[in-house]
Amino acid sequence: MAPPSGPDSRSAFFYGTLMAPQVLSRVCHGQKSNTNNNNPTFRTHPAILHNYRRHRVRHADYPGILPCAHASVRGTYVTNLTDADIWRLDIFEGDQYAREVVRVRLLLADDAGSAEGEEVVCETYVWIAGAAELEDGEWDFEQFRREKMRFWVGAEGEGEYAGRPSIIGWLVLRVGGCAMC
Repeated sequence: MAPPSGPDSRSAFFYGTLMAPQVLSRVCHGQKSNTNNNNPTFRTHPAILHNYRRHRVRHADYPGILPCAHASVRGTYVTNLTDADIWRLDIFEGDQYAREVVRVRLLLADDAGSAEGEEVVCETYVWIAGAAELEDGEWDFEQFRREKMRFWVGAEGEGEYAGRPSIIGWLVLRVGGCAMC
């Protein structure tokens, strides 16, 4: 799967809440939910990012990743993102993350879903808000889907951002690597 070739076409690797098509759609297109779990604009593929580790963020529903030798993070490679989508994603991620260029391997559709295929270059959001804000444990996507996603895309979350500006600024700071490896 080659990266898209259009002038306004970008690709990214998502490893947390944005792996859910409904969350990605809401961030990029403002839709409350994507009931059929598929956005025709985006193309997705399972992927793995080596030499990073995913952590739970303290008191939050989402994870962060830090560089960590001999660790890997499974996630979703998404293509056909526009510059406008990336702008919205930057705002969504805020000042806790920096967008960085990484290399991921696409996962092949074998029995275990773990065979690695083509390596692709894309962008991802790396945690920069300090290792003290991360827990040592792995963040669980299935647990997020079962217990928390409805607050992100369902009616339960409608009041959370009432009265707040729709666009907030962000500050990018670079902080050191993984102290938890």
